[in-house]
Amino acid sequence: MESLHSRVRAVWIVRAVVVACVLTVAVAAAERWLVDTLPAAALVAVGLVAAGVGIGHALVLYSRWGFELQDDALYLERGVVTFVETSVPFVRVQHVDTEFGPVERALGLSSVVVYTAGSRNADVTIPGLRPERARRLQETLRDLAVESEGEDAV
Repeated sequence: MESLHSRVRAVWIVRAVVVACVLTVAVAAAERWLVDTLPAAALVAVGLVAAGVGIGHALVLYSRWGFELQDDALYLERGVVTFVETSVPFVRVQHVDTEFGPVERALGLSSVVVYTAGSRNADVTIPGLRPERARRLQETLRDLAVESEGEDAV
């Protein structure tokens, strides 16, 4: 299994801290509007706990995220609470994109998004790749999808 670049942890940690800040502001606003009796330390504790849980989740998720190109499919494993194994047959691949979010760009990372035929969960994202690896993976997946045209998807 190929793992993600270690810098993706920073992307996930930044996301967790932003979510923790938003949650803390929402709790503070609700507390001020509804109760207005909680000490400031309780609000800080909410933010710290939320950030800690998010950071812990990011670190564990990184250790459990992997993908590989098998003979007939792209195989992914990921998850913390719920572990997900996904197999995307190359014949089901419709198109492949490479994405660069602002935090990813700042850290020299990108993501590959594989769009598949079907309506439920019709895309799979592989985050935390170096841009050159993402482009190579995109080209490889595209070539394998073209080669598998005409094959049965099941």
